[in-house]
Amino acid sequence: MIYWSAAFFVIAIIAAMFGFGGIADGATSIAKVLFFLFLVLFVLSLLTGLFRRGGRGA
Repeated sequence: MIYWSAAFFVIAIIAAMFGFGGIADGATSIAKVLFFLFLVLFVLSLLTGLFRRGGRGA
């Protein structure tokens, strides 16, 4: 998912350089959504792993 976020970010930069403002805005919005979705999923998996490890009494 972080790959797709980076890909849309690169598309946004290239579109902005060529003057395609609408495409750049759309690609930037998609990149932001994917990046924050990746962060949320990462934090959830990190917390899940910590709670599983803590529940074993180790």
